[in-house]
Amino acid sequence: MCLSVPMKVIEIRGEKGLAEIGGMSREVDLRFLAYVKVGDYIMVHAGFALQKLEQEEAEETLSLLREMLAHETPG
Repeated sequence: MCLSVPMKVIEIRGEKGLAEIGGMSREVDLRFLAYVKVGDYIMVHAGFALQKLEQEEAEETLSLLREMLAHETPG
């Protein structure tokens, strides 16, 4: 199964950028998206930004992921 997560762009350096989620940042490749700017929300998979999201959609997705992790049972 593949999973992409919404992240917020906090810095852009050419075709690379820095995006954050939950206080952690990660370098991401932005070359597949046009017109990305600082403050945009993007879906990231394996270090690549694949899609831009509206802030509301990103926050809803993050909320659902947090809810799923809260209900995860060990073992």
